[in-house]
Amino acid sequence: MFAELGIVLQVLAFAASIYATAAAFFSTRSHSERLLISARNAALLTFPLLLGAAGVLLVLLVQQDYQVEYVWQVTDPTTPLFYRITALWGSQQGSLLFWNVTMSGFAFASLLLNWRENHRLMPYVIIFQMATMAFFGGLSLFGESPFARFWITPIDLTTAQLAPHLLIPPNSEIPPLYVPEGTGGLFAQGGLAQTANGLNPLLRHFGMIIHPPMLYLGFVGFLIPFAYAMAALASGDLTTNWIKATRRWTLIAWLFLSLGLILGGRWAYDVLGWGGYWGWDPVENAAFIPWLVGTAYLHSVMIQEKRGMLKTWNMFLVIFTFSAVLFGTFATRSGLIESVHSFAQSQIGFPMFAFWLVMTLIGVWLIMWRRSRGELSDEHQFTGWLSREAMFVLNNVVFVALALAIFWGSFGAPVISTLFMDTEITLGAAYFNQVTVPLFAAMYILMGVAPLAAWGIMSARRLGKSLIVPLALTAFGVVVAVLLGAQTPGTMFAYGIVLLAGFVALYEIYRGARARTMTTGEALPQALVNIFGRNRRRYGGFLVHLGIVVIGLGVIGSTAYQDDLIQRLLPGESARIGRYDVRFDSLDLGQIADDGRLMDIANLTIFRDSAEVQHIRPRIDHYPEMAVTIPGAHSTLEGDVYVLLSGYDEVAGSSVTLHIYLNPLINLVWWGGLILIVGTFVAAWKDDRATERARAPIRNDTRAGAAA
Repeated sequence: MFAELGIVLQVLAFAASIYATAAAFFSTRSHSERLLISARNAALLTFPLLLGAAGVLLVLLVQQDYQVEYVWQVTDPTTPLFYRITALWGSQQGSLLFWNVTMSGFAFASLLLNWRENHRLMPYVIIFQMATMAFFGGLSLFGESPFARFWITPIDLTTAQLAPHLLIPPNSEIPPLYVPEGTGGLFAQGGLAQTANGLNPLLRHFGMIIHPPMLYLGFVGFLIPFAYAMAALASGDLTTNWIKATRRWTLIAWLFLSLGLILGGRWAYDVLGWGGYWGWDPVENAAFIPWLVGTAYLHSVMIQEKRGMLKTWNMFLVIFTFSAVLFGTFATRSGLIESVHSFAQSQIGFPMFAFWLVMTLIGVWLIMWRRSRGELSDEHQFTGWLSREAMFVLNNVVFVALALAIFWGSFGAPVISTLFMDTEITLGAAYFNQVTVPLFAAMYILMGVAPLAAWGIMSARRLGKSLIVPLALTAFGVVVAVLLGAQTPGTMFAYGIVLLAGFVALYEIYRGARARTMTTGEALPQALVNIFGRNRRRYGGFLVHLGIVVIGLGVIGSTAYQDDLIQRLLPGESARIGRYDVRFDSLDLGQIADDGRLMDIANLTIFRDSAEVQHIRPRIDHYPEMAVTIPGAHSTLEGDVYVLLSGYDEVAGSSVTLHIYLNPLINLVWWGGLILIVGTFVAAWKDDRATERARAPIRNDTRAGAAA
């Protein structure tokens, strides 16, 4: 009966979120502080209640209570403890509960930390946060409950059928847990264990275990800036208060979403067995679109803080970021798209679509209403196309264009063609590569130029002078790339624009540190530490840029210069790719893993220039429902030798067929992700107040000093 406790906790959380929404709404009408505090307390209560419900489900998973349908669906008796725990978000019902827990956690923290400083916004913040909580809580409770149990219906066991129900069905009184073995057959607890599905083999990878919660934290984290923006529009407090209250929340959400995307790429590289990490899958794109719009918002909002401009545009960006989150969630959970990443078709599809549409329309209506009243007017005008404001606007155009192009290829064309043309048009990787590559090139060019531009008026001569050193370093970098193998004009140009963005970031960091050494007499290493302490937002942003530059270099190398071959080998034979030889040593068939799966393993030796460097063991894992190909790889900073066991013929002398990839610079993708994460942490951290007071003497020295 432990599952009923989870249901009760969910019901209480759902009721608390509805009460908080209503109480906060009526507090805006009556101006009752007491009612508002009551709404806040109810909103805060949702987090421990949902956390308790998730704890109940976790206990059911660990104890392997197969009478609960979700436990039966995602585990079996051979599932290791680690995967039973992480199965909490392994399928639709559990992941939806986990989604609710994380969303309530963000709301809980934001209400505690921002209550006093943003008190005027709080009634509307609670309304939008708790209305969203109530909707997703209702979906989990009434649509996709993880606590539904199997019941035998009807009582006559000769015609009994097993069916999951949240509560006791009208025509049944016997849960299968209490049916004696031999009476209920497979309906008994032991029989249920024998037929349990177990976790999807594709999800039994550390990257995929961590990838979903990171994505969920990124998705639900954008509820906070969305709620504050909607609160600003509803309350009329259209100063920068809502921006200041949500800047770090936005960075945290963006960080988690970035980490989720990187881990998803790593999972695809390690498990899906096609030699790459990004296949423009619709579910990948559903997570990438809010990342693009959110990145545009993070850049654009600085213009409003510095110059009081783009107020309407920023409202659209923050609202459409969360709108993209809602649409992506709908697309992946409704059965709208088919993907290895997506959930099965579900009854929650239409409610999610309706909620996404209603929330988006409310946001757009509030923006247009406030704009018609003149309350979103800009305080300054653009002074030239070379100003930093203009560069940021161009940057925004690129990010939004990328989001729209990816949305059209992933959802627009397939859905519209199905509805109106009675055929489904699927746009593959060729479309995305053709459309997005020029936009990514523009993004890197702007990353290289925008940091050198000044706010307000900026002359071409001054900007050109600032570019001399970075361009010289870029030219040197391109020469090095050519010496290392870059040959085509396209790849040389690609390396050039990516390196320019990196050298500009490094140059600006150096200029800030040098300006400080000239002013304070500090040594350069100490000055570097201090400028990061004094202006973490600026220099953390440069670290983020460096991370994206390193990722860009990895993408260029692993895409433009990837090489592969398929070869059949007998024991002792080798295949050559680049400077590497891959020798097949032996084949181990039918090896049994700890969880009972069978493994067929090829033992290989990697040689580089005739020198042995590593033994690797690509394998095929056999599960009852499917086989999974797990690659073996020899990894260096220079690249990977990535080998798949495509097949074998035991009869013909244990020969194997290997698919061998050479992926240059691919590990820069993962290293760049780590740099990006560190940079985001730095940017989100508060500036040191003591050094903040010391900023004024440096500000008037040089432009680089001002940037510091």
